[in-house]
Amino acid sequence: MSDQLKPWVIVSSIGDDASEQDIERIRPNIISLVDEWQSSKGTMWSGSFSGQPSGMAVFEATEQDAKKFYQDYSDACENVLVHHMYQWDAMPILSVLSK
Repeated sequence: MSDQLKPWVIVSSIGDDASEQDIERIRPNIISLVDEWQSSKGTMWSGSFSGQPSGMAVFEATEQDAKKFYQDYSDACENVLVHHMYQWDAMPILSVLSK
């Protein structure tokens, strides 16, 4: 695995069977996960799409760190959010923005 930093994106949406209680239950774990990343690994931009039950997070990481974060995120989502991670080659601007 490469030690090179690359941009990654996680796109998430609320599952069809998810209730408001499910969302509220997982929210603290996801917030904690993002806060931990930002305090130890670097910047992460995240937010919801306007008026939609979906959102995305963009961050820069090695492949190993990205896969570890995604596994932790998957665990925190508890099947409430449908989510996918992509390596985003089109985002060299992340390095510029984070400086």
